[in-house]
Amino acid sequence: MGEACGLNLHSEMKSICVYCGANEGSSPIYAKAAEACGATLAGREISLVFGGGNIGLMGRIADAVLAAKGKVIGVIPQSLVDRELAHRGVTELIIVNSMHERKQCMTDLADGFIALPGGIGTLEELTEVFTWLQLGFHHKPIGLLNVEGYYDPLLELLKHMEGAGFLHDIHREMLFVSDDTATLLDAMEDFERPQEDKWPSSRTQS
Repeated sequence: MGEACGLNLHSEMKSICVYCGANEGSSPIYAKAAEACGATLAGREISLVFGGGNIGLMGRIADAVLAAKGKVIGVIPQSLVDRELAHRGVTELIIVNSMHERKQCMTDLADGFIALPGGIGTLEELTEVFTWLQLGFHHKPIGLLNVEGYYDPLLELLKHMEGAGFLHDIHREMLFVSDDTATLLDAMEDFERPQEDKWPSSRTQS
C-alpha cells in the first residue's frame, strides 16, 4: 500500500487505465457495462488501473475484475482516502499527494486507456491523455466505450473542431470508439501513432 508509482514499459497491453464516473448514472446500463468491461479485462489477463475509489462505476469495474480473479491497481490521493472513499479490496493501492500526481501515475502504469461514461472528472482525464497523445508525449492507444451513445455529443464536438480547423482528422481518428469492450481492445492492440506532427514544419511563419 502507498507504493511509489513506476513506469510501465511493456509494448503490449498488459494494463489498461479506465476512466469512469464516481457515480453510477441514471441508467443501470452503465453499471452493467462497467462490470462487463471489468470481466473482459480480467478474461484477457489485462490488469485494471483506475482511480482507486469504492463508489460509482469505479467500484463496479474494480469489483468485476476482482471477482474474475484479475489484478486491480488503484491510485488515489490521500485526501480521498481520508474521506473513506478508497477501495480496500484492490490488489494494490497507491496513495499519492494530489490529483495531478494521481493522473500522471495512472498514465505511467498503463499501456492504454479506456473511458467509460462519467462526469467532468472523467472528461478531464480523457481529454488530457488525448492531448498528450496528440502532442506525442506518449504513444498509447485510447478508446471510448460508447455505452448507449453516451459519447455521441463529444464525437460530434470533435468533428466540429476538425471542421473549424482546430483539430486534424488524423488526430481525431486516433480515438477508438465502440460500445463493446472486446472490439475496442482488439482495435487498440494494433495502434500505431501517426507520425504527422500537430504543427507541420512546412507551415509558413508570419
